[in-house]
Amino acid sequence: MTAIHATTPAPPVVDRGTWLGAREALLVREKAHTREGDAIAAARRRLPMTEVTPVPLVGAYGPTPLPDIFAGRDQLVVYRHMWHPGKPFEDQCEGCTATIWDFQNAAYLEERGISFAVFCAGPYEEVAPFRDFMGYTHPWYSTHGIEDPAYAGDGGGEIVCFLRRDDRFFLTYETTGRGVEAIMSSHKLLDLTVYGRQEVWEDSPEGWPQEPTCTRWRRDGRPVPQWTRPGAGPVGAHRQQHCH
Repeated sequence: MTAIHATTPAPPVVDRGTWLGAREALLVREKAHTREGDAIAAARRRLPMTEVTPVPLVGAYGPTPLPDIFAGRDQLVVYRHMWHPGKPFEDQCEGCTATIWDFQNAAYLEERGISFAVFCAGPYEEVAPFRDFMGYTHPWYSTHGIEDPAYAGDGGGEIVCFLRRDDRFFLTYETTGRGVEAIMSSHKLLDLTVYGRQEVWEDSPEGWPQEPTCTRWRRDGRPVPQWTRPGAGPVGAHRQQHCH
């Protein structure tokens, strides 16, 4: 972790009036960005959709039909979680861990008739202990052995939206690349701070603290949320927990 010292480069110090002028100038760009985001969302609502074949996924109660995953609602938002079969918890995808950790409660989605679930590429018997260890509350389902890209995707790290119309099911949207940042609130807040995410890809002034991308997603070899989770023990402790 890079330490911030009094000698670390920082923005120039100005009086409040000057600061407000610079802030107002940036606000013009921020508002334009917001309006463009609204326009893109409007275009997203006008995309066509493609029908998907319902298949059961393995969840906490065994094979679960797709209608049950919708949980009585007409829409379903899914996070496709990457999985490295046979690997311990600390070797699972730190990016997916960071993404899901930032979205722990779907109450506001459910109020709009939208369910939320996690589709994970790993076998459920491997995935379930990880979900329990992390304390996640969302329902998780395994797509292990399923080749349909609507469910399996490209291996993980995507957000997918589905619509149900009677007994037919449709895929209406899916993200690619950094699209999952839609639910990564920690990273959006970092973007508001003076030093940003502190990653080497960012366009920051000379001397700003920066580290290789995703460095801070892990601490001592384990995804950060696994350390900050109440009651989390040392790496390897969970293996003793789940070996009997």
